[in-house]
Amino acid sequence: MNYTVHPSAIVDEGAQIGANSRVWHFVHVCAGARIGTGVSLGQNVFVGNKVIIGDDCKIQNNVSVYDNVTLECGVFCGPSMVFTNVYNPRSLIERKDQYRDTLVRRGATLGANCTVVCGVTIGEFAFVGAGAVVNKDVPAYALVVGVPARQIGWMSEFGEQLSLPLSGSGESVICSQTGDRYVLNGNTLGKLPK
Repeated sequence: MNYTVHPSAIVDEGAQIGANSRVWHFVHVCAGARIGTGVSLGQNVFVGNKVIIGDDCKIQNNVSVYDNVTLECGVFCGPSMVFTNVYNPRSLIERKDQYRDTLVRRGATLGANCTVVCGVTIGEFAFVGAGAVVNKDVPAYALVVGVPARQIGWMSEFGEQLSLPLSGSGESVICSQTGDRYVLNGNTLGKLPK
């Protein structure tokens, strides 16, 4: 075993966990889970059977990553944020065949106590503010807040808000921290290669 597991954690036989990952207090990782290298699973995290967690993700305390959720590399899940996998759950009606896929792209941040309603894609390096409720797709680099979540700006890969309008044609800005240039094309933000 080339990863760390706290004695209070439960890792079911068959779970795949990559090198240098850390599984902290009272975590439960189900047998079908696939977890990359360098991942941190904070206290009281649950990881379901049909979950993929990419390299270098950080899942903070009290997060349940339910079936049909995929996190690409470098995703940050803030404390007590919530994923769902059934759109209209009822205790008396079995709906396991209606799980909806949720995809969180590379480098995205999901703030503390936010909720991600199943069936959405959150774009790469998007930033979901604390307490937001995401019920539709979020574009790459978008900053979204509120209930329901709405876009209020753009974020750099470094995690700094960029001074750009929500849409435009050719407007650009340079990240003060990295020197990377970002350019707007309609409602899409892209980073130019160096």
